[in-house]
Amino acid sequence: MKEASLTSISTAVSGLNILCVGDIMLDRFVYGKVDRISPEAPIPVLRQDNVLTMLGAVGNVARNVASMGGRAIIVSAIGTDEEGAALQECISRETGIEGNLIELADRRTTLKVRYIANGQQLLRVDAEDKHALSLDAETRVCEKIRASAEGCRAILLSDYAKGFVTDAVIATCVSVSKERNIPLIVDPKGTDFGKYDGATLIKPNASELAAATGLPVDTNSDVESALANLLDSLDVSSLLVTRSAKGLSFLENGKIVQHVPTETREVYDVSGAGDTSLAALGLAIASGADLKPASEFAMIAAGVAVGKIGTAAVTQSEIQAALRQRTEKRSSTGSTSDRELYDRIEAWRARGLRVGFTNGCFDILHAGHLSLLEFAASHCDRLVVGLNSDASVKRLKGETRPIHGEQDRATMLQGLKPVDGVLIFEEDTPKELIEKVKPDLLVKGGDYTPDTVVGSDFVKASGGEVLIAPLLAGRSTTRAIEKSATGRPAD
Repeated sequence: MKEASLTSISTAVSGLNILCVGDIMLDRFVYGKVDRISPEAPIPVLRQDNVLTMLGAVGNVARNVASMGGRAIIVSAIGTDEEGAALQECISRETGIEGNLIELADRRTTLKVRYIANGQQLLRVDAEDKHALSLDAETRVCEKIRASAEGCRAILLSDYAKGFVTDAVIATCVSVSKERNIPLIVDPKGTDFGKYDGATLIKPNASELAAATGLPVDTNSDVESALANLLDSLDVSSLLVTRSAKGLSFLENGKIVQHVPTETREVYDVSGAGDTSLAALGLAIASGADLKPASEFAMIAAGVAVGKIGTAAVTQSEIQAALRQRTEKRSSTGSTSDRELYDRIEAWRARGLRVGFTNGCFDILHAGHLSLLEFAASHCDRLVVGLNSDASVKRLKGETRPIHGEQDRATMLQGLKPVDGVLIFEEDTPKELIEKVKPDLLVKGGDYTPDTVVGSDFVKASGGEVLIAPLLAGRSTTRAIEKSATGRPAD
């Protein structure tokens, strides 16, 4: 599928009405820092900084539908409790979401609270009722589904096994799908996928596919066998399995299984990635896209989602930016664009990770360079390297330098284990770049003191630290060039 076609899908989904049916929950994220152990028990003490509350489960599917440019209509049930009111308030704050929620006195609104410190989830606490809907509630829900489907281009059924998605609810979704000739896409739960018979597509993840079939799903061949085995036993048109870092695979109308690889990305949080892919897949199919490009579109959206913190919604502009990045000219190492790296830096900082920075020409890499980079990386969680451009090196070192061009130098640096990102700067000093990166740690090697390093004032004023790396004696690019000219080997 050409990138231009995927871009056209990102535009075509705008304004499409999507019916989102399923379990809904309130997601709460409590962020803070841990710097001591409780004297009461050997457990960490979380010093709370902030709390985020947002829509979860089918609510997160709806958020993603809306943020990608569609319009989401939710049908679900909540309790007559504080969490239910908070959930309704969340919906009212969202643009592009209509909440058709039935309040039930005998039901608790599902709440998931995650406690997070220094980028790591410490604990999750769930409060929920999982009993099936009563007959009266089921009747009201089915009526609401039929009424809400008017003008919708697809139905997304999100089953989280919390008791809302009953056989009657599934049957109603199947019936409405056929009556209106619109696709029904199911994110399933459990091992009995036969209850979703009549759906257009079922989208399990790899572990769910393995549990439903009792077959391995480790390799492409395993997945092909499992999908074919499962499709033979179901009355559905297609199956699609998400496989985390291995991408996704799908089987359509009994044809040969197709595999869609994922692009390598740094994963910050997989919370809600399945909801994002369901929303993107549903929107793409609703826009008229075939399953292959629709699945590629879903992979792009999920890739953006895992690069964010929490159950984050993916926007239409973020998907389009990701598509543009795919078309950018990249080095053989697949190094990221500046914009993407700045986004990653912000994500690292949001996770509480310590971002380090060092800089140099790095013209001919030698052991001294590696020693500097390893020292810097050992004092931070992520290391960004500022690299002098060719013009900058020439002004600093003379007309015969650099020996290697800036792209080659960046490629070599990016391939080193201590380095997490490279940014090229045109100026003689990295002062402006340091102020953009805003590092928590600034490292420099050589005959400097912490007060004489360029950018040290800015970093210290921002609460950061400046360190001087020990030099590895006798190692320098200039020395290597001089020895090469004399025919003698470098040290």
